[in-house]
Amino acid sequence: MSDYLEAIESPSDIKHLTVPQLEELAQEIRERLIQTVSKTGGHIGPNLGVVELTLAMHYVFDTPQDHFVFDVSHQAYIHKLLTGRARQFETIRQPGGLNGFMLRTESEHDCYGAGHAGTALSAALGMAVARDLTGGHEHVVALAGDAAFTNGISFEALNNIAEQTKRLIVVLNDNAWSIDRNVGAIAKYLHRIVTNEHVSHLHDSAGKLLQKIGGRAAVNMVKRAEGAAKGLLWPSGIFEEFGLTYYGPIDGHNLELLIDTFRFLKQQERPVLLHAITQKGRGFQPAMDKQKKFHGLGPFDPETGETKSGGQKTYSQVFAESLVKLADENEKVVAITAAMPNGTGLDAFRPHHPGRYFDVGIAEEHAVIFAAGMATKGFRPVCAIYSTFLQRAFDPIVHDVCLQNLPVMFCMDRAGLSGDDGPTHHGLFDIAYLRGVPNMVQMAPTSEDELADMMYTALQLEGPSAIRYSRGTGPGVAVKEHPAALPVGRAKVLRDGSDFAILGLGALLPMAEELGDVLAHRGYSAAVVNPRFVKPLDMEMLADYAQQVAAFVTFEDHVLMGGFGSAVMDALNEMGLSTPVIRIGWPDQFVEHGKVEHLRERYGVSVEAALEKLAPFLRARRPLAV
Repeated sequence: MSDYLEAIESPSDIKHLTVPQLEELAQEIRERLIQTVSKTGGHIGPNLGVVELTLAMHYVFDTPQDHFVFDVSHQAYIHKLLTGRARQFETIRQPGGLNGFMLRTESEHDCYGAGHAGTALSAALGMAVARDLTGGHEHVVALAGDAAFTNGISFEALNNIAEQTKRLIVVLNDNAWSIDRNVGAIAKYLHRIVTNEHVSHLHDSAGKLLQKIGGRAAVNMVKRAEGAAKGLLWPSGIFEEFGLTYYGPIDGHNLELLIDTFRFLKQQERPVLLHAITQKGRGFQPAMDKQKKFHGLGPFDPETGETKSGGQKTYSQVFAESLVKLADENEKVVAITAAMPNGTGLDAFRPHHPGRYFDVGIAEEHAVIFAAGMATKGFRPVCAIYSTFLQRAFDPIVHDVCLQNLPVMFCMDRAGLSGDDGPTHHGLFDIAYLRGVPNMVQMAPTSEDELADMMYTALQLEGPSAIRYSRGTGPGVAVKEHPAALPVGRAKVLRDGSDFAILGLGALLPMAEELGDVLAHRGYSAAVVNPRFVKPLDMEMLADYAQQVAAFVTFEDHVLMGGFGSAVMDALNEMGLSTPVIRIGWPDQFVEHGKVEHLRERYGVSVEAALEKLAPFLRARRPLAV
């Protein structure tokens, strides 16, 4: 086995290798990916599919002078290996280690960070126009997965590229998948191109001609033949209508052809799009057999691909099972996802009610407005979208759903810290960005059973609602057969007390209970409350305790600014009450990736931090005799 990877300190080190040596390096890279990610977890499938593409790009172009923008940058592991980070690669997604996405502060080779889809074309165009305005000569290459072209932002960029720059390279990495299989007209359009036998034959011939003859004359000959063939097959290609010269489809794993093609595209003084066909998970059979599973996962067996499966159901699974029951009882219930059926659990809903399941692709804004339209016709849409991805649809939530007071239910998976994925995926802002919108009811369950109750409650409302719940499993509370409607805006007092009132929102209720136990052990009388609702708050409960306690303590898996604790302070102020509120949550900064427990300790999201902040009040409030 060769050992080329160990000798690579920068991309320049691969430029002296022959194509056969590069192919050996590609195999080394795949083995390193499998061995490392099997321990750390991560996005193994997407990276196995772009090994040759990334090698060819670095072979022909020169970063950091030239710029690579990945869409999404979870497929940048090979880029990291080739840009001086191979010796750190075992730390990827680990505390203090490499980020799982491109990160501008991590390397000069990372020109743009992105954890959400659909941004590459706009960002790359911005870089190209800035280059043009300053007289630069660097190349800008956007490597975008085909799923990114189901995103409206990509088409907004396509609408502007030819008008605003004369030199930009877009690489369409077509593997037919995002996390789930791609859907919609664009996916079908690309599939028609790839499977058309005339186009496939033409490009096979074109590749051979380029390799045998080379030179601009051969390229021009192929281009003329290609244009004529496409004119016979369909009136015009969609990308050419946008002003990008289309090349492809070509084999995205043929290193020699990729290198020759990139060399040619590097000389073009016009915006171009290269359509490359790749296999997600290539080189690792389990990842090819189960592409959805191996998009992104935790540690796995590098030989078999098997993962450890816990027996306890996740919140996502409980959500899906509860939604199936609600849809069984109410024919107006429909489920909507934005290319995340697996992550949100809706792939378990689809077999039960296929006619009421809608995957709109990576298009969160459309998903929300689509839901609003259905709601006007008497349906009860349930939008299952990660908290961090729902940020993209803020205006439709305000303008199309809340302003019209339409009964759309937003089920926000991954609310709170998302651990190893880092700041692009932490759901730490949803309370703040939804709390100020009129008509919205906000809820946060503390258990699986409470999630089912909140979903049932949301279906009884005449207007919009949002339910935030964390990644992974809950406390393991069994879901009862028939959910119960909760009184809107009413908290649940778990333990009464008169010295302090501790409110634990959602997943952080256990911290509130632990603090209550510590205070009780020290002789203080502490109430412990499950708020259940962020909006509307239980004003009667707050007013009652404000008259008794020395201070409130709030726990939330959310930023403090504009969050649940802020809502409690606003409510007390509105009632003319001045009882202090000690808030435990995340600071006003982007939190890095890492293990949840480690990050909580580091940022003071803990019982210990609450006790430290409570110290002055404890001294002032004499405890009862123990």
